[in-house]
Amino acid sequence: MDRVRPRTRSLLAALTAALLAVPGITVLSSAARAADADLAKNGGFESGLDGWSCTANSGTNVNSPVHGGTSALQATPAGSDNAQCAQTVTVKPDSQYTLSGYVRGSYVYLGASGTGTTDVSTWTQSAPAWQQLSTTFRTGAATTKVTIYTHGWYGTGAYYADDISLTGPGVDPGQPPAAPTGLKVGTVTSSSVALSWTAVTGATGYTVYRDGVKDRTVSGTSATVSGLTPSTAYGFQVAAVNDAGESAKSATVTATTTAGPGGSTDLSTHALVGYLHTTFANGSGYTRLADVPDSWDVIDLAFGEPTSVTSGDIRFNRCPVTECPNVESDADFKAAVRAKQAVGKKVLISIGGQNGQVQLTSTAARDTFVSSVSRIIDDYGLDGLDIDFEGHSLSLDVNDTDFKNPTTPVVVNLISALKTLKARYGAKFVLSMAPETFFVQMGYQYYGTGKWGGQDPRCGAYLPVIYALRDDLTLLHVQDYNSGPIMGLDNQYHSMGGADFHIAMTDMLLTGFPVAGDANNVFPPLRPDQVAIGMPASTNAGNGYVSPSEVTKTLDCLTKRSNCGSYATHGSWPALRGLMTWSVNWDRFANWEFQKNFDAYFG
Repeated sequence: MDRVRPRTRSLLAALTAALLAVPGITVLSSAARAADADLAKNGGFESGLDGWSCTANSGTNVNSPVHGGTSALQATPAGSDNAQCAQTVTVKPDSQYTLSGYVRGSYVYLGASGTGTTDVSTWTQSAPAWQQLSTTFRTGAATTKVTIYTHGWYGTGAYYADDISLTGPGVDPGQPPAAPTGLKVGTVTSSSVALSWTAVTGATGYTVYRDGVKDRTVSGTSATVSGLTPSTAYGFQVAAVNDAGESAKSATVTATTTAGPGGSTDLSTHALVGYLHTTFANGSGYTRLADVPDSWDVIDLAFGEPTSVTSGDIRFNRCPVTECPNVESDADFKAAVRAKQAVGKKVLISIGGQNGQVQLTSTAARDTFVSSVSRIIDDYGLDGLDIDFEGHSLSLDVNDTDFKNPTTPVVVNLISALKTLKARYGAKFVLSMAPETFFVQMGYQYYGTGKWGGQDPRCGAYLPVIYALRDDLTLLHVQDYNSGPIMGLDNQYHSMGGADFHIAMTDMLLTGFPVAGDANNVFPPLRPDQVAIGMPASTNAGNGYVSPSEVTKTLDCLTKRSNCGSYATHGSWPALRGLMTWSVNWDRFANWEFQKNFDAYFG
């Protein structure tokens, strides 16, 4: 029941009329409030992630669940990354704004920073259904930019966000900047092209286009486009960007990548790589080198092992007759090497393996490694070297956090040794590596001991070696077997046993990824001709065996972008080099199933 007296109502009406009659005094009406604008760009994620930047590539656009429209954001925290997705918005100084959005998941945050007054955030501990979060703030007297964001919490799984809005006084963004001029090509390598251009007045950033497709956005007037294919022509353009939008594109410049040292080893366009048990026997039986079918393009002799873990002194002791009754003589073995080479095959010495731990802890061990490996290569007339360091051969010191500038002795000395060997034998020297997923793709989540310590120091420990030798590396065939679940670029965990695992792991190598979730520290993609997929030849060979149909599905997806499963690749790579398997011996034991499937696919 209304208990306001008529006299009180009359007084209120009179006061309101008096206020409206006074010049300069206004009352905020519904119409005035309606003039406020929603300043968030693509808050409903209907245009993918346009306008948003997510740490560690943690965000993706999904069609279910959604709050409104047909799309929403899904982001997944991983390791030390909380999967923050943010955008910077132009605002008016000394003005009131309301930030609002809908979220689902556990420990989801919505906030604003750089307000010039008090930064704000709001969150929910648990939202199994869509829940609205809202907060308000006032900008400072000189504030013209505010960052709005949403994020989850470490190790809590994926969260969702949709219909994010920032409501308040709008700002006239003006006009987009003029198109850049002066675009020119700088240093060109087999896998990268450096570009530079003239600064544009009023531009806050620049978008680089490769063959008409957006490649990256940068803040300065130069960029290096990487992950390119050798001996290939590319066209580049640049557009200038500011709050009003993007300019027209610049005139196109073209550049052709060089052949590169990795492209001069005369490998088959699509190669089948296999390890041959030459120093031991097991249930698969001993196979003579001369008996290896010509389908095998690269034969890795397993293994050269050190006299001790830290000596660097590598020995290649072929299987004794007592263990391998049908072993050939040294003379016949060397003759078989020459015969393979005569028909275009490559025979390498593989160093390490499961039992051959190698730690080059000193420069003396490094130099011994170089001299002892050289003796093996020279004695048998081999084509190159395969590095199969496993176990505790490689790990990172506590403060070694930048894969581009490693400081750990075992890493630095290995890089130096391999560069010395490559320089000694020249461009035709074949250099390959066979790390486990733990040492490579695991680096997407964790690198070394981590920022706060406590992680396994071997996480991602191969990355600095691969990066330093990327222009000398002929083949990288990561062992997609004997692996635990690994997070892919879709921020989902993938497990062995199907095409999905191989597709996700290989996509990471060919797309590149931020190391330990750091968007400013990205491991760049390898060329497709440098990548082969490592698989077990049979169920006896190791965990993670997949059937020939799953192998075919993997190759279809990666080379043709067809027959893909649940994982969406970031491209297709017809030049993918091929397949590696452990091992030739186990494939022979399985009636050459792996080899026959490779031959049927690539012809």
